Amino acid sequence: MDFSREFGLAPNIIEKDYMLGWLLAGISHHKELKANWAFKGGTCLKKCYFETYRFSEDLDFTLTLLQHQNEVFLVNTFKEIAVWIYDNAGIEIPSEEIRFDIIKSKLGRINIEGRIYYKGPLGFRGVHPRIKLDLTAAELLVLDSIDRQVHHPYSDSPEAGIQIRSYCFEEIFAEKLRALSERLRPRDLYDVIHLYRQKIKAQDRELILNTLKKKCEFKKISVPSLSMLENKPERAELESEWENMLGHQVPVLPPFSQYWEELPKVFDWLLYAVEEITPAAIPDLGLKVDTSWHPPALAQAWHTNTPIEIIRYAASTRLCINLTYDGSDRLIEPYSLRRTRDGNLLLYAVKHDTEENRSYRVDRIQNAKVTQIAFQPKYAIELSEPGHLAIPPRVSKSKRLTAKRHYPISTTIKRSRVVKFKTGPKYVFQCSLCGKRFTHRPYDPHLSEHKNKQGYPCPVRVGIYITTKY
Repeated sequence: MDFSREFGLAPNIIEKDYMLGWLLAGISHHKELKANWAFKGGTCLKKCYFETYRFSEDLDFTLTLLQHQNEVFLVNTFKEIAVWIYDNAGIEIPSEEIRFDIIKSKLGRINIEGRIYYKGPLGFRGVHPRIKLDLTAAELLVLDSIDRQVHHPYSDSPEAGIQIRSYCFEEIFAEKLRALSERLRPRDLYDVIHLYRQKIKAQDRELILNTLKKKCEFKKISVPSLSMLENKPERAELESEWENMLGHQVPVLPPFSQYWEELPKVFDWLLYAVEEITPAAIPDLGLKVDTSWHPPALAQAWHTNTPIEIIRYAASTRLCINLTYDGSDRLIEPYSLRRTRDGNLLLYAVKHDTEENRSYRVDRIQNAKVTQIAFQPKYAIELSEPGHLAIPPRVSKSKRLTAKRHYPISTTIKRSRVVKFKTGPKYVFQCSLCGKRFTHRPYDPHLSEHKNKQGYPCPVRVGIYITTKY
């Protein structure tokens, strides 16, 4: 419910994101699937690469073993995974509602559609919500898949985290470009533009282009170009379906024109190596800022009156915010979240109409509403660290602690006894609001009740990982 408020999305959307995390944990725990399935698609971007992104509903995998394309094997395997998830999280997946359909295309290629129904913590009555799995072996994996940390920001996340074998950044980018050229769907355009904005090095451009060429050759299609997409008959449907296919996955959907008009830059960069000038950071306005502090890479529930994650979303999608501050409204472009030396969070922004640089104390923001007014960044977007998730240091099995867990169905799960050790690493967490630091022997970001420097109770209960002491 905290995340529902933070992101401005319906609770059932957040519940599905929570369930996706545990289903990925179950897949990664299964030896057969862990080694031979490669995670891809929009949900992979959301869960493994970008903390502030559209919420996705399906799980897409490329299978590297043909024998896994078997209905009996898949049903039995996911029955095993369902038991593991129930034992570890208390989420019930009815075994009789696990379904897989083997579909053969006209070209003889096999695709598999799976449906996993679940009883989530919200406990809705009627038809159980479901997660769709799209499995295929008819894909060319050009680059080596890699292990990525799964973003699961909920209080019952496994102590060692969740790791999944997935497509690397360059392979996902190439795959999305190939998909956009073949089917021209809204989610592919949304993903391609977001990936382009997060491009990193010149050599990645060449690697993406070469990977795209090999994928197109495998599919027996031409390498996409802007003119090709503009002349496709699906172009009109792409715009008309923009809201229908994406509106429920984001707090506020950016206008279609913003993404379509940025597409020429993608092909200029990809095909002709035309680089944009990287903007500098917004000036600090002479305030006493703690330069050692940075916003957490992982999305979190900040427990403040201001929905900070919605502001971070607006920045990542380059949308203006209608900000209510000191009793008046102003339209701003969000750029950076910084903290003063005395522990106050500041939002650095530019007034959209006057182009004046401003800073606003987060605790004094009365309301923040994302608009559909797009802006062209004048400064670097610093509200999050795109493309990289904070991976906690791994602890050897002999030193790992059994931390207290929080399960949705507490009466059906046996709680493990907390074991205390006097040796091993210590983990330092910091309150994102008041700056107070806490040292924990287990890797547990939950903070005890504490007060800020003014002596008032601080509402933040989840800390930011800072460092490890040995």
